[in-house]
Amino acid sequence: MEEETPRDPGPPAPDEAPPEPESRDDPGPAAEKGAASPEGSEAALPKPGKEAKDRAAEKLCGYLLKFGGKGPIKGWKSRWFFYDEKKCHLYYSRTAQDANPLGSIDLGTAALDCRVEAEEGTFEIKTPARVFTLKAVNKQTMMYWLQQLQWKRWEYNNSQPGILPSGVTDEALPGNASPLHVTLELDNAETDEFFSPVKTPTGLVGIAAASQPVPEMPTTLPNISLKHLGTEIQNTMHNIYSNKQSRGNGRVSQGDESQKFGGNQNEEQADPGLAGKESEEYSRSTQKLGLTANFIQKAKKQNSNFHIFTESLCEKHVQDKVGVLQQQVLMLTEDLKSQKELVKILHKALEAAQQEKRACSTYLTATEDKDRLELVRHKVRQIAELKKHVESLQQDKKALEDTLGLREEYIKELQQHVQLLMDKNHAKQQVIFKLTEKVTKDFMDPPKAADGLDSGTFPNPLEKAEHLKDDIEAYRIQNRFLNSEIYQITKIWRNAAEKEKVLLMKCAYLQAKNCQIESKYLTVLRKLQDTLPNEDSEYGEMLKKLVHEALQWDVKEGAADSMKLSPISEYDDYGFMTVPDYEVEDLKLLAKIQALEIRSNNLLNLEAVEKPLREKWNSIGELTPSADLKHLIRSGIPPEHRQRVWKWMISLRVRPTQAHNHYDLLLKKCEAMEHPASRQIELDLNRTLTNNKHFTSPTSKLISKLRRILLAFSWQNPTIGYCQGLNRLAAIALLILEEEESAFWCLVCIVETIMPADYYSKTLISSQVDQRVLQDFLSEKLPRLMAHLEQHKIDLSLITFNWFLVIFVDNLISDILLRVWDAFLYEGIKVIFRYALAIFKYNEEAILRIHDSLEIYQYLRFFTKTICNGRKLMNIAFNDMNPFPMKQLRNRRAVHREKLETELRELERIKAEFLKERAIQGSKSLEGCMSEDEEET
Repeated sequence: MEEETPRDPGPPAPDEAPPEPESRDDPGPAAEKGAASPEGSEAALPKPGKEAKDRAAEKLCGYLLKFGGKGPIKGWKSRWFFYDEKKCHLYYSRTAQDANPLGSIDLGTAALDCRVEAEEGTFEIKTPARVFTLKAVNKQTMMYWLQQLQWKRWEYNNSQPGILPSGVTDEALPGNASPLHVTLELDNAETDEFFSPVKTPTGLVGIAAASQPVPEMPTTLPNISLKHLGTEIQNTMHNIYSNKQSRGNGRVSQGDESQKFGGNQNEEQADPGLAGKESEEYSRSTQKLGLTANFIQKAKKQNSNFHIFTESLCEKHVQDKVGVLQQQVLMLTEDLKSQKELVKILHKALEAAQQEKRACSTYLTATEDKDRLELVRHKVRQIAELKKHVESLQQDKKALEDTLGLREEYIKELQQHVQLLMDKNHAKQQVIFKLTEKVTKDFMDPPKAADGLDSGTFPNPLEKAEHLKDDIEAYRIQNRFLNSEIYQITKIWRNAAEKEKVLLMKCAYLQAKNCQIESKYLTVLRKLQDTLPNEDSEYGEMLKKLVHEALQWDVKEGAADSMKLSPISEYDDYGFMTVPDYEVEDLKLLAKIQALEIRSNNLLNLEAVEKPLREKWNSIGELTPSADLKHLIRSGIPPEHRQRVWKWMISLRVRPTQAHNHYDLLLKKCEAMEHPASRQIELDLNRTLTNNKHFTSPTSKLISKLRRILLAFSWQNPTIGYCQGLNRLAAIALLILEEEESAFWCLVCIVETIMPADYYSKTLISSQVDQRVLQDFLSEKLPRLMAHLEQHKIDLSLITFNWFLVIFVDNLISDILLRVWDAFLYEGIKVIFRYALAIFKYNEEAILRIHDSLEIYQYLRFFTKTICNGRKLMNIAFNDMNPFPMKQLRNRRAVHREKLETELRELERIKAEFLKERAIQGSKSLEGCMSEDEEET
């Protein structure tokens, strides 16, 4: 047998990434964090000091026993293990010279464990898929493997890309929105060393272990992996092919000693004639099956992906090579024996196939039907014989089952006998315990007269104490290792959680930017529609097609794969449609743009704004009025806290008038008599919140609740009774508070405590006053816009009157609407003025670009639905609109109320004079008229 020379790995397979372990000359960032000395109070977990750094340049490989197999071949098998740094996998093969591994263990997600009560050197590698039980030669080798595997796992997890170091912003992310700073504090995982570094076992690990003989097993065949039989054959064929090639090239024949060793080796192997005969028979059979070339070619391809650990052996002295070759001869001899057994099995299968082939050929070549019929009859007879054989086997099976039943009864009897023996043993142990106590007592206070017993009969307490000390030391080592394992896995888990958090933020940011780009694209299409009104033009058809394709895009595209980053769906948490259902094609495109902008804003605000706000709200216990609470409410109340906070704000305002069972009494009154406004209430119920799924069906439970609330309020406040708009206020209260009575008191709070007394009266005088006050504020805060509207003679009260009457219901998207209501219930009607001014400020430039009165009216009809950035609108309302004192609002209300009342009195006077003149003119015309009867008289 010639020396195995280093093989050229060749090009890697096209579909496979080469998992060859990287060189440890450059251990990477994680290795540079090693502790200088184990004496320090703190050290990085996986850094066992200078010795570990020296070992970093070595390759982690060696022979271990692996427990596996099934049935009779289950047991320990010798395997060669080597670590791949690129994939953090621990590969294993039968020998160090095998080209292809039998399998691998993923260390990146694995946990390590060792048990004191197990056999010496036994440890476990637990992965999510399965548990691998391995066994080292001794305890020191086991601890070395465990410590090195911990280090490799930590080094791999810390070297993963995709995490920005502390203080570095993610400026690569595009966009002109609020910048997203993605930072992550990388922990060095420094802690006290749990156990000192383990010395490298000489000759048992590393490349030097490849030159050692393969650990002997009781038999050769069980050491072969039947599960990976194809890989075993490929490895054997590759080794034979490589050895033949090296012999043919004469790479190892260096001097007389090598030639002599080669001759001795040929003598030791077998008779040349016998070996030649077997090899000729084997080559003939493999040539028939066409396996040799395929095995060698496949082995070459796979061999290019794995490191051969015997490459360094070529640099040793010739005497070392001779020793290595001797070991290889022994190993290959054992391999040859196992391969012969495999060849025999294949020969048997081949003979059976050939017999079947001959039978089929005889049937096909038969010239007469009689011959074929005879062959068929022969097969039928064979089938009958096989059936008889099967019946006999079934009878044998039944007999064996009966025997098994008898054996089970016998086992039960034996178990009872064992139980009796255990009871006897227990009694004997008690006697022994008593005698032990007596001996201990005699040992501490020896009797003067000997009682005939030799002291050597009993165990020495000192030896027992030594055994206990050994056990304590073993448990102490196990405890230190498990502590280090728990600590390291916890650190790895925390780092993975931080990485996941950063990646989710990046994904959300990129999703938001994608939505913005898509929104800009749709905006460009919409502008092109306005500039190309003639669809019959050259580009009209193309533009129409692009708009149609854009409208066909699913707004929720990728929602299932977005890891639940986007809260946008068809309906929000309260049942409002997230995308308005417009019938006009142009407005459908606008709705699409709006949905994309909403999703983009929600994604950008999810981690940067919403999460810190939720944490602040979660930290609030009992609610008390304060400036901090006011700022929090202005920013928006999270859905999980909104109901509780609304109930608290409403109770502060209606507590003096709120009576027990008052709502129930009103309901009884509604049942007793019908209110005059009940008919109008019924008409308005089906027109309430048409964009909310809870109010679209007439049979909805909320519809019946809303009916009772409005009827109860009509009896609660007879001066108002019912006014159109109250149905929408009560519906919003019902969606948030859910309880019918709470929603009723919310309606009372708005109409009777927050709004002026005659805001919902028949004259709506306070509502008209607020419209004039709003125009004063617009002239003061937005003079350019107001001048533009006056120039085109736009009456804003036609647009804004409904804003104040229903507090922006059906005018703003649900998310912004509820934020307005949050601040409105806490601060009062001043919030409506702030947001009305902010809405015009938000869209000021867009309005100034329109110079046609009709187009301005059309834009003002739906422009509030185009506002998607609630944060921006809130900043305009509460920052850009300052100062906004309540005293100024009251004064202007008083001035405009006085003017309005004067105008109303003047109108009443003009109306009275007109009626008086009309009555006088009517009486005169009656006097000048005479009927036919009067004329005849």
